[in-house]
Amino acid sequence: MRARWFLVMSLWVSTAVCAVLAIAFAPEGQAFAWFGAILAGSVAAVSLVHLIRAAPTGFVRELVYVAGGSYLILALTSIYLFVKG
Repeated sequence: MRARWFLVMSLWVSTAVCAVLAIAFAPEGQAFAWFGAILAGSVAAVSLVHLIRAAPTGFVRELVYVAGGSYLILALTSIYLFVKG
């Protein structure tokens, strides 16, 4: 069970880091376009890990946790960008 949470939390951290990098280095107004790619990448990473492991146990739960957490992180960074102007 700990290995699953490690995977989920590491993908959340990587999503947050990628969001900060997108805000910092993307041209003005283009960070939102990168957020879709970041979210797709986090979901694809879960699928890839389960494909390599060949263990379908808990796949849907991890997919929902990673997608939901990543969506929340990107929503908060979007709110930050809206408030920042």
